[in-house]
Amino acid sequence: MTGKTPQPRTSERYVMPTTAGARRTLRLTNGTVAWLTARGVSLAGSRILAVCGRTSGQWRTTPVNPLVVDGRRYLLAPRGHTQWVRNLRVVGAGELRLGRRAEAFTATEVPDHEKLPVMREYLRRWAWEVGQFFEDLDKDSSDEQLLAAAPGFPVFEIEPAPRHTAVA
Repeated sequence: MTGKTPQPRTSERYVMPTTAGARRTLRLTNGTVAWLTARGVSLAGSRILAVCGRTSGQWRTTPVNPLVVDGRRYLLAPRGHTQWVRNLRVVGAGELRLGRRAEAFTATEVPDHEKLPVMREYLRRWAWEVGQFFEDLDKDSSDEQLLAAAPGFPVFEIEPAPRHTAVA
């Protein structure tokens, strides 16, 4: 042991837990949600997001909570500018998986000034699961508070990918 205090890994607003117990709990929770969703059991609408790695070209997966606001579908990154966010920015497409079903989509990043209704609805619906990543924010936070925090929470609008038709 070197005697050094571990430094938290940051991703803009999200700070990776520094205690072994907190990291273990986070991995267990994500692992459980991913395991259930991969087998077709959705927890409150959860899906497995699959995005091609921007440098490796390999599929990368993580559990997510897609959200519908005013008839449009979104993905919000409660942990900030994570690897899946970076991959989705470069690739611009992915899949939402539930069990053996996979829905291909294209993604467009939402500008900060348009995130307010998505952030508020996300907090209303999933604060019980991801509230710790939003520090002092909740569904009742002022518009100013949410807009000030918006740069730390990437949001993507997702739409079904165009289907290719076979040429005879």
